Amino acid sequence: MKSVNKSQSKFMVITIGLFLGIIGRINFLQLSRYSKYGEQYFRNQFEKDFDYMELNKILIQSNCSNVLAIAFDPCYISKSGKKTPQVGWYWSGVANTTKWGLEIGGLAVIDINNHCAFHLEAIQTKQEENISLLTQYANSILKHQQTLTQLSKYILVDAYFSKKTFVSAICDAGFEIISRLRTDAHLQYEFLGIQKQGRGRPKTFNGKVDYNNLDLSYFKEISISPNEKIYQAKLYSKALKKWINSVLVYSYKKGKWTHKNYFSTDLDLNATTILEYYKSRFQIEFLYRDAKQNTSLNHCQARSEKKLHSHFNLALTAVNIAKITYWIPLKKEERLRFSMRDIKTSYSNELHLNRFIRGFRICPNTKKNKAIIKLLKGFGKIAT
Repeated sequence: MKSVNKSQSKFMVITIGLFLGIIGRINFLQLSRYSKYGEQYFRNQFEKDFDYMELNKILIQSNCSNVLAIAFDPCYISKSGKKTPQVGWYWSGVANTTKWGLEIGGLAVIDINNHCAFHLEAIQTKQEENISLLTQYANSILKHQQTLTQLSKYILVDAYFSKKTFVSAICDAGFEIISRLRTDAHLQYEFLGIQKQGRGRPKTFNGKVDYNNLDLSYFKEISISPNEKIYQAKLYSKALKKWINSVLVYSYKKGKWTHKNYFSTDLDLNATTILEYYKSRFQIEFLYRDAKQNTSLNHCQARSEKKLHSHFNLALTAVNIAKITYWIPLKKEERLRFSMRDIKTSYSNELHLNRFIRGFRICPNTKKNKAIIKLLKGFGKIAT
């Protein structure tokens, strides 16, 4: 990164190592306890601007496959008190209710071939009276339009974002949405017959889609089995006010057929790709889980917006570093499930070992000591 000076470079290397090595809550006091730098050093550095989007973009382009998609998802962050900027009531998917705290809008890249999510940037949600949440979420994405278009044109979001306000804003900027509609979404067939001659508007639609009685002349059968049926068609969404590439997946469970309605605004995309991309979207949830459980995403005690921004992005970037260093380089057939806990354990062991080695003035480079150090770094890991 050409814009990064030596001071910032040193800070990032030290701090990401500490985020990976410190067990428990991570705050400025903890960072100073586990390093030779004072608490004020970290407070000052967290207040400075840093281009986390550019850093993570370089990491992704250098290490991931070429089949990428962009995922966006809000994430609830617990925060007590009333003095922190933008603190308020936000939806928590884990608790399935609104809770007091903060929220970040997380931009991530999904590596489809490796089936893994990588953080790009976390943007804190602001509560503004005249702007709806969906508009704010769309603006968060469009703010980074130039960078995102270098990675992918596909935006993956869950069913909450299937609203005209969000979809139109994103599609008008040149992106394509892959998401899911409500199971009772109002969809209409395209009129393909001969138009009546004379005055009046040409007929555009040929009736509403009845999910229990599909007109199979409009649908392409993708897969038919005793427990699953998949159909694809070009349909008009009344809610989105646009033609969509709809994929209906019927599943037979507990003695009855149910369906889910996936879609893409890219009318040329095949059904298999739409389903593969949408199902990969869930990897962003694992990204948040790993950061909350292992790199203290949920535990920032600062109240400054800049410090909060730095903490959120450092916590998530540390997960990126762990994946790219220890998981992505492995061959697919050699990979176990990605375990952030094991990497955290290894880094924590190394952090304490280095302290003892310096304190006791042990030479770590002898053949005997190298073997022992390697063994001790893996102490407590679940997968060896």
